[in-house]
Amino acid sequence: MSRERALENPFASDAENIGRTRLIGRLFVGVCFASAMVGLVALATLLVDVFLQSRGYLTWEMLYYPPTQLPENFTGGHRGAGAYPMIVGSIFLIALTAVFTIFLGVGAAIYLEEYAPDTRLTAFIEANVDNLAAVPSIVYGLLGLAVFVRWMNLGAVLLAGALTLTLLILPIVIVSTKEAIRAVPSSQRNAAYGIGATEWQVTRDVVLPSALPGIMTGLILSLSRAIGETAPLIMIGAAVTVLNPPSGPLSSFGAMPMQIYEWASRPQDEFHQAAAALIVVLLAILLLMNLTAILIRNKYDRRT
Repeated sequence: MSRERALENPFASDAENIGRTRLIGRLFVGVCFASAMVGLVALATLLVDVFLQSRGYLTWEMLYYPPTQLPENFTGGHRGAGAYPMIVGSIFLIALTAVFTIFLGVGAAIYLEEYAPDTRLTAFIEANVDNLAAVPSIVYGLLGLAVFVRWMNLGAVLLAGALTLTLLILPIVIVSTKEAIRAVPSSQRNAAYGIGATEWQVTRDVVLPSALPGIMTGLILSLSRAIGETAPLIMIGAAVTVLNPPSGPLSSFGAMPMQIYEWASRPQDEFHQAAAALIVVLLAILLLMNLTAILIRNKYDRRT
């Protein structure tokens, strides 16, 4: 009977297979869309809740005045109801972290990808760098406490915090920079060698300009993660509340995540609303950093 059906319509089985494949494809797209919507709805819910809580507390006084321990000072725009030292501390902290990360992370990636010999030691180092990218941030906090705060006797200063955050994002920057360098076509390198360029000239004038969009994107996104970290700063003993911004690398400091942690842990509703307002400020800085990464990528990307 099936043979007779096949003789009547030899393409029936192919049509059934195509219909089944299309159905599976639609189901897969639907599952992916539902998964994306779950994350977007959860994110939108959190953002709406934070913005609603921050109403009336997100003022210019928060950006200009030091913090307060009195909940009644959060209403009416009183002096002392702000987070100015924490905002400045976060900016100084991430700027110092960026300096260390550019030299150490990008430099290590260039060496591993362009100059390091293909040996077992190099493969061992690269494998460990990839594994370190998944280590929890609190582990780096413990490492910073043991090495920078106690062994180097720096104390809980801005330099120790920047070095700890550098260790945190260093593996991510190395991996992203290596991938950006690896994406440069070998034909460009061979053309430069063909006209007599040295290895350093090829790296400086051919590889780095082509890989710059990927390098800068990975670097800024990594710094965006570092500016919101709290666990490493808690472990090295960063100040929870300070009244003055840091005056130098060896001065005590505070950061916005620490102030948010302090305010959110208090029982009064005024502190919770002030923490929501500071979260909005932190989100604005993160969005500005991500926008900078997009602009840099589009500026130097030859495909655009």
